[in-house]
Amino acid sequence: MSARLESKVALVTGGGAGIGEATAKRFAEEGAIVFVSDINFDAASAVVEAIASSGGQGHALAQDVTDEARWDEVTAEILDRCGALHILVNNAGIALTDNVEETSLADWRTTQAVNGESVFLGTRAAIKVMQASGGSIINISSIEGIVGEPSAPAYNYSKGGVRIFTKSAALHCAAQGYPVRVNSVHPGFILTAMVEQGIAALPDGVREEAHQRIIHEIPLGAMGSPEDIANGCLFLASDESRYMTGSELVIDGGFTCH
Repeated sequence: MSARLESKVALVTGGGAGIGEATAKRFAEEGAIVFVSDINFDAASAVVEAIASSGGQGHALAQDVTDEARWDEVTAEILDRCGALHILVNNAGIALTDNVEETSLADWRTTQAVNGESVFLGTRAAIKVMQASGGSIINISSIEGIVGEPSAPAYNYSKGGVRIFTKSAALHCAAQGYPVRVNSVHPGFILTAMVEQGIAALPDGVREEAHQRIIHEIPLGAMGSPEDIANGCLFLASDESRYMTGSELVIDGGFTCH
């Protein structure tokens, strides 16, 4: 275990699986006390158990990131336990696949609430507790917040919103003189359950074709791993990125070079 995040306190939302799980574990490896929140408390608890078995420190929290009041409770609990919050990773998200003609308003609104409104709520809550002591807020967007995908209009809209909201929040913190940095991470196609489920949800006639198209369009020739994104988050969480705010960290195997 090294110590790039020694004495730091971090909160990772959606930390029970995928990118959130990998990020929580990576932060703990580097010395952070990690609060792992997830709507699935059992999943968050399993990640914390894995962190503890590797010699790290973690706490599991049940959290619906769309619940405004719960954000105040979560930050209050973290402050009560540790006295500070230095890092927030707004990672929780969903992906519903349908084209613009077939997406229901209910699915659209659910996607915006989970992927967009939660990032606003989390960023606002974190700024409140970080504005004096400083911190790093990392908002997980996507390459689909930069480029379009015909089968994911709601997802595109939500992740594009995260991208530009991050810049707005970064400018606000800088203008107020708060020692708080706000950056976004834009994963490409990463081998997580969410991506696998999204591909599996495609119609039989296009599923394999879509999978092969994705691989073909990645210059490095393969999907990434959650650990690839976790390492990017580690850099933004650490003091090594002290001169970065409002930036976009794209980790996509070269997909958006096209």
